[in-house]
Amino acid sequence: MTAAERRATQSLAAIFALRMLGLFLVLPVFALEARRYPGGDDPWLIGLAMGMYGLTQAVMQAPLGLASDRWGRKRVIVAGLLVFAAGSVLAARAGTLHALIAGRALQGAGAVSAAVTALLADQTRDEVRTKGMALVGMSIGLMFALSLMVAPPLAERIGLHGLFWLTALLAAGGIAAVLLWTPAEPRQRHAAEAPPGGLAQVWLHPHLWRLDLGVFVLHTVQMSMWVVVPGLLMAAGLPEAAQWHVYLPAVVASFVLLGGLFAAERRGRLRAVWRAAIALLLLVQLALLALAPRAPGIWALGAVMFFFFVAFNVLEASQPSLVSRLAPAHARGAALGVYNTLQSLGLFAGGALGGALLKAGGAAAVFTATALLCLTWLLLGWNQPMPEKR
Repeated sequence: MTAAERRATQSLAAIFALRMLGLFLVLPVFALEARRYPGGDDPWLIGLAMGMYGLTQAVMQAPLGLASDRWGRKRVIVAGLLVFAAGSVLAARAGTLHALIAGRALQGAGAVSAAVTALLADQTRDEVRTKGMALVGMSIGLMFALSLMVAPPLAERIGLHGLFWLTALLAAGGIAAVLLWTPAEPRQRHAAEAPPGGLAQVWLHPHLWRLDLGVFVLHTVQMSMWVVVPGLLMAAGLPEAAQWHVYLPAVVASFVLLGGLFAAERRGRLRAVWRAAIALLLLVQLALLALAPRAPGIWALGAVMFFFFVAFNVLEASQPSLVSRLAPAHARGAALGVYNTLQSLGLFAGGALGGALLKAGGAAAVFTATALLCLTWLLLGWNQPMPEKR
């Protein structure tokens, strides 16, 4: 990477990290802390509150991605972070589960992932873009690991309300990073200069739909798992405040294998690694399906989490890079907006589906559904086109 590419990657990774840390801080404790609100005895309502962020984010990702193509990435990022901060404040002041759902909905309306990812794609060459996306993904993974360590003790001291206030402050830090650290964006092509097509062009693009399907499945599976996994760890004897002892080593150890992704891409084997990651995600769901009724121990759950994070990190790094390289250059923001729309729909679907299935059929119903989703993705995505090697 050049110095300019490193600065762009570092600053945009910091923006992602600050925003995602705020989101991740509530994830490990949300299902348990939300029970203290009126209506918190309904698993489906808790799952809806977890996933509502994803629903409104899904509505806004594509329009804001398209807006970033036309009016500039940094403007859209700052505006989105302001809306995200406002939603965090609303959630912090919520006194009921329904008010909490409203706050989560407003958080999701500040959908900046497409604009941030598109800006990173604008400022990196094709041959280093997967590395840039992977570094952003690693920063997100580190924030996830950090949240697992600090969220339970923070929740005990300041409660879920306090975590949302902290999320608002982190969003303000992201705005400062955009204005003070991120390099000036390259000139965007005016809408009148670009070929027609807009969102319809990228929704129907033959090289992109499998990647869009894939990110939907990936985040549906992730959110569904997190409706169940904290309870499995508690049943195994690991209290909420100590669950990071499983998550953190699994996340950090999984980063070691990311170097293999870059090597595979250089050798023209990215498709094989991509397929293997989906297959590994499927095996993780089958393992959880087999383990859940048997009251698994901490070591077994830790091993399964390690393999989950290996698959998740590879897919999180490779998929947006592929979208940015396969999409028409003038519609990169729109394409990443559609991609992030499906990601957000997956977050919503995973929370709602996981809660509903857990209530109706227990953990086995949840992991049966996630395994079927992974199998569908593997079959439909088998012939995913890849960029030409440069």
